[in-house]
Amino acid sequence: MTFLRTLILSLFFLIVSLIGASALAVVGAAIYFSPGLPDVRQLQNFELHSPLRIYTNDSKLIGEFGEERRVVVDFDEIPQDMVNALIAAEDTNYFDHAGVDPRGLARAAVELARSGGAIQSGGSTITMQVARNYMLTLDQTFTRKIREILLALQMEKLLSKQEIFELYVNKIFLGNRAYGIAAAADTYYDKPLSELTLAETAMIAGLPKAPSAFNPLANSERSLIRRNWILFRMRELGYIDDTTYQSAVQDPVTARRHFTQTEVDASYVAEMARQYAVERFGDTAYTGGYRIYTTLDSRLQPFARDALANGLREYDLRHGWRGAEQRDIAPSLVEAQERTATQGLEEELSESPEIRQTARQAAERSQTEIAGVEGDVSNWLQVLERTPNYGLLKPAIVVNSSGREMQVLARGGELHTINWDGLSWARAYQSPRSRGAEPSSADQIAVRGDLVRILETQDGTVRLSQRPDAEGSIVAQDPRTGAILALQGGFDFNASKFNRAIQAQRQSGSIFKPFIYLAALQDGEMNAASVVNDAPVVLDDGSNSLWRPVNSSRDFQGPMRLRPALARSRNLVTIRVLQTMGLDHTIEFLKGFGFSQDRLPHGLSLALGSASLTPMEMTNAYSVLANGGFQVTPWFIERVTRNDDHELIDEATPQVACPSCVEGQETVEIDGREYPVAKRVADAAATYILRDMLRDVITSGTGRGALSLNRDDIVGKTGTTNSQRDAWFAGFNSNLVTTVWVGKDSNETIAEYGANAALPIWTDFMGKALEGTPSAVLERPSTVVTARVDPNSGRRLHEDQPGGISEFFHQDHLPDYQSRGISRELEEASGSQGSGTAESIF
Repeated sequence: MTFLRTLILSLFFLIVSLIGASALAVVGAAIYFSPGLPDVRQLQNFELHSPLRIYTNDSKLIGEFGEERRVVVDFDEIPQDMVNALIAAEDTNYFDHAGVDPRGLARAAVELARSGGAIQSGGSTITMQVARNYMLTLDQTFTRKIREILLALQMEKLLSKQEIFELYVNKIFLGNRAYGIAAAADTYYDKPLSELTLAETAMIAGLPKAPSAFNPLANSERSLIRRNWILFRMRELGYIDDTTYQSAVQDPVTARRHFTQTEVDASYVAEMARQYAVERFGDTAYTGGYRIYTTLDSRLQPFARDALANGLREYDLRHGWRGAEQRDIAPSLVEAQERTATQGLEEELSESPEIRQTARQAAERSQTEIAGVEGDVSNWLQVLERTPNYGLLKPAIVVNSSGREMQVLARGGELHTINWDGLSWARAYQSPRSRGAEPSSADQIAVRGDLVRILETQDGTVRLSQRPDAEGSIVAQDPRTGAILALQGGFDFNASKFNRAIQAQRQSGSIFKPFIYLAALQDGEMNAASVVNDAPVVLDDGSNSLWRPVNSSRDFQGPMRLRPALARSRNLVTIRVLQTMGLDHTIEFLKGFGFSQDRLPHGLSLALGSASLTPMEMTNAYSVLANGGFQVTPWFIERVTRNDDHELIDEATPQVACPSCVEGQETVEIDGREYPVAKRVADAAATYILRDMLRDVITSGTGRGALSLNRDDIVGKTGTTNSQRDAWFAGFNSNLVTTVWVGKDSNETIAEYGANAALPIWTDFMGKALEGTPSAVLERPSTVVTARVDPNSGRRLHEDQPGGISEFFHQDHLPDYQSRGISRELEEASGSQGSGTAESIF
């Protein structure tokens, strides 16, 4: 008896000691962490603010970011089924505990011991989740968990259960940019909360655990299991009866993607503005009710987007079919569910075998049949629903492929037949420079279950298509102010968010040559009629081998004037011009066009465009040529406001070009506002002459494709880099500068020149952008004069010397006169060879 009494007393004192130690630990933690805890009282007046909205310069919406899908609801507006579903999924004892669930914490403690100090999951009540979401970071650490517990205990004393629950349902992220349950109802079902079915309610309640993994749009099979587990829990907790449960678990998946509609498609610029807002305002950018008005022109932006997309699709048609995006897609949800992985669903599946069973039954109930298609296509429709469009290219799944026709199923159950005119282009891609033979039947292209892309043409027919293998960008700028008027950073933002217009540093090729020529014209060292030898050159480039640059045509044309050399893009002439001017001097001059010195190679390859520059940088440099030599800077944020435009935060005041301003004038008034005058970095006469030389690129050089626009005010330059990795065209009139780049992100060859790949995109855009506008050319400076020169020597002709061609010159940089001589015809007619000078005759 004594031993038993002693054992009981020992166990009693041990338990008391453990309880006391635990209590002391809690008190100690509270004392230690409390001074650094946020003030819970701020939750009483917490406001969920407006989203960040991005607009064009004429107030057309192009993007919304942050909390835009939040619809704030009061507790009384939440249907009881939604309350019960969230309780069943997240916190069974929510209305009974004081902010912390001891059993949940016990599970978390076990995980803590196993993980070596990192909280993995579990243990968090709804109150603790509110504390974390509103007042703490998301770091999974032991310290944060303690702070979370202490805040939860404080919240339960200050706020009612209904108030805490209200904070929870309005803050939680539920996937697809939906914050809060009301926003999720709108995003997934296009319904208010009050109209959701029980199954739809349970689907939303299943999202807080893993908004991506259990998303009905991203993975309908997994979301079904999670949904039916929640319905099972609701039945076990007595929230619904068995009849209701049996009906709800059989409901099919009805979630669909519902987007916020923008007025102008300019996702790349919207993302640029979002990044600016985050840098400027931090996390409050998404909640502070900011409005950003960009410089985008809502008329020009669609032209730019469509021109680039059309040009890249046309390029792709020339290079062949690369095959289906996905193959062997299961048509039914039942078959798809049999193939799906169950990792991450262990808790749900372990509770009862009927979870999987009811999920399968729901999949069977999701069976969908489409007239003209054999069998259940419920999974095909789900796959199509979650597969984004790429511009005008829509996803479709091949239903039947035989003979010279292909039948495809598109989103919404639309059935299309593609005839041979829309299929015959699909010769197999072999390399950038070769394709296979033309297919003889549709099943050689794609078969049943393949995911492909289709394009609906203007005449109503459907063509087989694919996401282009090449990418590109287009930037349009106002040369007078530097404002970006249109920008597309890739084929489609959904396909790739990499913004090639501002992020892709690519070799510029021959579109860089005009700046080398301008450096020579600027100093008067050369003029448009200067003769330079287009002949082989061998140079020591500092490596172990000699550099032997060649022209793209692999030939040499001997001595030629700068004007035709630029029009024909002769590499060797440009190298010799740079040699004459000197590298250091030329690079210093080029800095005035916005080129960073550390991005310009210190070698003669600079003449051929070896500098890696972004399309935005090249567009801005060409703006200096277009505005007559003023250093403008690219910009795209016009103004920033807040609270429905009642508060002006920022307003741009760019430096502007002013050819009419007198020397030394610092400001100019435009539309009632004062703007600083931009610095002049190139002589007006030199810029005017170079612009006239670039006109020859259009009329007789590599840019002849632009003649289709039938305009006398456009000039430009093609560019192609080594191995045809980059294709460029940059061109302008006095009101609009546009640069197009086409290439591959992998830097693989596109096997086409700038005149083939980039110029058609440029002409497509500029034709629409300039339609109906008058000719816009720079006024000829008073310092520019004309003179006749000998086309072979480039020397000026005397008034009494016949023939020659007219050329522009700076009045202070006229070439020397051609010596008077006896023509070869006169010598032959006289039968005597003259001395070659007039003086010897008299």
